[in-house]
Amino acid sequence: MVHQFTHKFSTTGRGTLGITDTVAKAVRDSGVQCGIVHVFVQHTSCSLTITENADADVRRDLETIMTRLVPDGDPAYRHKTEGPDDMAAHGRSMLTDSSLTVPVGGGRLLLGTWQGIFLWEHRAMAQRRSVVITILGA
Repeated sequence: MVHQFTHKFSTTGRGTLGITDTVAKAVRDSGVQCGIVHVFVQHTSCSLTITENADADVRRDLETIMTRLVPDGDPAYRHKTEGPDDMAAHGRSMLTDSSLTVPVGGGRLLLGTWQGIFLWEHRAMAQRRSVVITILGA
């Protein structure tokens, strides 16, 4: 069986947005008991990640690390069409990922105890993001 859903998420700007519940609901709704779920974000200035879901300080610290690695408005950037955060957002997206895959067993996501799925917004301003969730299995 293959099931596919597209969900729209509104971000509030730079930072992480938990989407585990949405992905888990898509898995439940699919009826798949054993398989995989593939999650893909259709944008080049945000990403997806699996990380700590219990302590929000972890995600804040990851943002701090990323800010140091890929600063906004670096004068070496040539692409400045959409503002000083745009090229940095593209760079951050390249360092992370636009898709991820999670195993499904017993009709549920087989994430670890402290893992969650997050949409990581790399733009400074609020955005509307599309995420495609594809579930394969039986």
